[in-house]
This record gives sequence, C-alpha cells and structure tokens, in this order.
Amino acid sequence: MKTFAIAGLAALLATPVFAADPTGLWQTPTRSGQVEISKCGAGLCGRLVSSEGLKADPALKDVNNSNASLRGRALKGLTILTGFSGGPQEWSGGSIYNAEDGKTYSGTITMDGDNTLKLRGCVVVPLCKTQVWTRLH
Repeated sequence: MKTFAIAGLAALLATPVFAADPTGLWQTPTRSGQVEISKCGAGLCGRLVSSEGLKADPALKDVNNSNASLRGRALKGLTILTGFSGGPQEWSGGSIYNAEDGKTYSGTITMDGDNTLKLRGCVVVPLCKTQVWTRLH
C-alpha cells in the first residue's frame, strides 16, 4: 500500500503544470464591468458583457468614441480586447478599447494564477496603467 501511495505521488509530481486558461468571464475593477474573453483565431479577444451603465440602460451606445462614425454602436457585446497573441502566461500586441474615454490603447494581458488577470494599457510606454481582473467563471 505504501509503495502504491509513493508511486501515485511521484506520478502526480511528474505531471506537467499547465498554464491557466484566460478564456471565460472576468470582473473589471471599475463600474462593475464584466468582459468575456475568448479565443479569436490563434489569439485572444474580449467583449463587454455587462456594467453598471448597461444594467441601467442595456441600449447604451459608444457615445465617447473618438471616431464619430462609431458613436451609434451598442456597448453591450462590443469587442474591447483585440489582437492579443502569445501565451501561455502573457499575451501582447493587442489593443484595449476604453469606452469611457473613447480611445484605444496598446496592451498586454498577463495571467497571475488561475483567477487573476493583469491588463496593462499604454498610450506610449511609460504612460501605462494596469488593472487587475478577477475570474467570475
């Protein structure tokens, strides 16, 4: 019995550790935002699912967009993360759209454990801001 337990422990320790999967529903730290991250081709993208504003008015539009021709599009379901490639712990080369100011920032996404993401958006390095997102499911 003891040999079996040692063999089982050795097999468990020899199993490779896989990186957490960033796909799923994430809570942002501002305005109760919820973003669903999914695979888009070989990369990652994310769309806005909910927020305080969308709960109050599901028909909210992208009124702050710096491109006037896009101000009529719905915020609910809007793709706000695009073009991220890499992995398994960090994705870069992507864009983060901020509907509050209507601007798009270059960004990186880093897994920090199974249930935490760090998103870093930059106007120009070193003018960057990092947010920590928490997994909902």
